[in-house]
Amino acid sequence: MDPILAAKVWHYWLSFALVGGAVLTTLMLLVGYLVKVTAQKYPKQ
Repeated sequence: MDPILAAKVWHYWLSFALVGGAVLTTLMLLVGYLVKVTAQKYPKQ
């Protein structure tokens, strides 16, 4: 077996941070877009 493939994977936890950041960024972009669009469509009086 190749030693690289047999190595203990210790950096799997990075995937949680990367996926969490990507999901959070996507949600923030979506919310920001909706806030900007609805603010122009329904302005404060």
